[in-house]
Amino acid sequence: MKLKGRNKVSTNFSMSSMTDIVFLLLIFFMLTANSPNALDLLLPKAKGKSTNTQNVSVSINKDLQYFVNDQRINGEYIEIELKKALEGQENPTIILRAEESVAIKEAVNVMDIANTNGYKVILAVRPK
Repeated sequence: MKLKGRNKVSTNFSMSSMTDIVFLLLIFFMLTANSPNALDLLLPKAKGKSTNTQNVSVSINKDLQYFVNDQRINGEYIEIELKKALEGQENPTIILRAEESVAIKEAVNVMDIANTNGYKVILAVRPK
């Protein structure tokens, strides 16, 4: 007596399970991308409009040397130099460029000077 099994293995590949997984991943990333715990940063807009506001660049290198518009200055006199550079401007803005090895306290020092004088600060970063 010969018995045949009723279960046969299908050699066809079904994409329905793959699409289900991709759909679930898409929903997961959409829900977690707008997490309420994320920082709400106000970044400058670049829609094609140009403004006539003058920006001052402050750079800090790894040797803790300060530069205002590519001119090297002593770190103690940075507030005086910023006041001179931004004097009489309507919306004074500082672009802060700090190397990644610079301690955060150096960047915070420049941000504190900008805050006490009412200047905007834009932290420059490189794209990933």
